[in-house]
Amino acid sequence: MGYFYQVFLNIQRFCIKIYLNEQLQSEDWQKIKLQLGSRLSSSFHAYLYSQINYLFGQSFQPEEECKINSLRDFIITCVSFSEIFAEWLIYQSLIKECGWIFAFDKAAIICDRPLHLRFDNQNRLHAEGEPAIEYADGFSLYSYHGVTLPEKYGKVHPQQWQAQWLLTEKNAELRRVLIQGIGYARICQELQAIELDTWAEYTLLKIDADIDEESIYLLKMTCPSTGFIHALRVPPDMKSAHEAICWVNWGIAPEEFATQT
Repeated sequence: MGYFYQVFLNIQRFCIKIYLNEQLQSEDWQKIKLQLGSRLSSSFHAYLYSQINYLFGQSFQPEEECKINSLRDFIITCVSFSEIFAEWLIYQSLIKECGWIFAFDKAAIICDRPLHLRFDNQNRLHAEGEPAIEYADGFSLYSYHGVTLPEKYGKVHPQQWQAQWLLTEKNAELRRVLIQGIGYARICQELQAIELDTWAEYTLLKIDADIDEESIYLLKMTCPSTGFIHALRVPPDMKSAHEAICWVNWGIAPEEFATQT
């Protein structure tokens, strides 16, 4: 955060300097400096005081302050208002180095910035076999596509998750995550799914174990050339493999599009 914050400020300073050099003569610039200096000196102290009051009962979020105070940073650092420069450096350091702050009458909770933040392609907290959020003191949070995981699942890579965990996990959301990570192909193998019907290279399976809100019916598809097995969940009212194939293909019977080789 601190690095990108500094890059952003440097770009803004450069753009504003170019604009000012083109628009203002040197004597005009000196007048503006004096006017800004007198106003900023008083308003900055008032601003700090208001922020301190705001802290009590609420959280101070540096990422928001970064966006709000970029123009103030330009004025203070580039125009060099020495009267408040020291205080501004302290405030700037707070924004760069600290996480959220919760202040109370006799105590303050200051959060360090995490060492690592990991996300999926939809910007949800996500990591596989490692923490999604990790702090220097060892505190960590495990997450799988935005769902918080207990450490016993989060520290294990999804490829090593065991289908048997579904039999003892009571939380429905965690069972859904485990099913997503393990995959139906492994689940039907490890939990010994019951074969109900077959058609060509397709097999309709049922898992009797109580691992979801309704019975799990799967259409297992075996590639004739590679032997690769893929399992897709289908509604529990499917009576045959042929019916399940039609459902998967939006009501189109397999005879209408399949070419046997």
